[in-house]
Amino acid sequence: MNLKDCHNFQDFRELAKKKLPSPIFHYIDGGSDDEVTLRRNTEAFNDCDLVPNVLASVGSPDLSTTIFGKKINLPIFLAPTAMQRLYHHQGDIASAKAAEKFGTFYSMSTMANTTIEEISNVSSGPKLFQLYVHKDQSITDDLIERCKRSKFDGMCLTVDTLVAGNREKDHRTGFTTPPKLTLQSLMSFAIHPVWVFNYLTHSKFELANVSKKTDKGTNISKSVIEYINEQYDPAMDWKDAEYCVKKWNGPFALKGVMSVDDAKRAVDIGCTAVMISNHGGRQLDGSRSPFDQVKAISDAVGDKLEIILDGGVRRGTHVLKAIAAGAKACSFGKMFLFALGAGGQQGVEKVLQNMQDEIHRNMVLMGCKNLKALDNSKLIYRKGKF
Repeated sequence: MNLKDCHNFQDFRELAKKKLPSPIFHYIDGGSDDEVTLRRNTEAFNDCDLVPNVLASVGSPDLSTTIFGKKINLPIFLAPTAMQRLYHHQGDIASAKAAEKFGTFYSMSTMANTTIEEISNVSSGPKLFQLYVHKDQSITDDLIERCKRSKFDGMCLTVDTLVAGNREKDHRTGFTTPPKLTLQSLMSFAIHPVWVFNYLTHSKFELANVSKKTDKGTNISKSVIEYINEQYDPAMDWKDAEYCVKKWNGPFALKGVMSVDDAKRAVDIGCTAVMISNHGGRQLDGSRSPFDQVKAISDAVGDKLEIILDGGVRRGTHVLKAIAAGAKACSFGKMFLFALGAGGQQGVEKVLQNMQDEIHRNMVLMGCKNLKALDNSKLIYRKGKF
């Protein structure tokens, strides 16, 4: 199997599984606890059906939308994900270049292996930064100021990771950052020599955006779980979020909003968007899926906030359903990370091309000339849903 044989999520997953050492693959693949929410994130899309209109003379539909003040060419973008150099030595640079090519957002995690400034230099495409509030406020302030200087277009504050979720696959595989040999992982690294060679012969692994502010960014002998628990502020509250909104003073989303009440409070503190997300099923297991909450949140605040669905997206039809339910766009993580692991920048371009083709084809089949035509009338929920 190679990239040209990757037609869907499972294909990218299988190719990544062949190319990545087991601890790295399972770090992408896993969720928290029993992974009920991880599975539910995608299953939720099956609880409703699309209703097409025929003879609509669609022609070539317009897939563009506007979020964070930027018009993008398709209504899906790369979610912020940490430590992309684990999956391919090109890391965030590959993702940023691929997103630019397709005219959509690349999102940078606080825990990226590439600096804010490096990404600004290699990509002129739309860019979003994912902020975490650290116990040391000077780290938070530094990240915001650097994003301003580097002309990032938007910022999101992740609010669902005050402590790390219980990701049991990481415990079983011995996953650490940076990777180190353990009895559990030794054989897996040994049978993936290409990955090991690329990892060892390219730039040093570090959390590049915080390495100069704390030695935790470079001296990481512990797991990412321990970094989160030691560095992020578990006492973060709405005042902290409002502080970040005002300090950024531009398009700003809360990422991890799941309730209508929290979406309303996001409006009150000056947010321009919310990313409905449960962190890809990696935090609170047993929580609702993002898609389950889109309609209620959109009904409540959709005229005041941009609604972005984050989580569970595997198909173009999932994007269409999310938009019909009230979202302006979707972001996705697992699928593009598998594609990155499978083939670097070419892999991310391939998955974006697949999604663009699916969305385009299904818009024609729906009889919709543009995304505004995807409204509640195009979606029927199964009995007992709404």
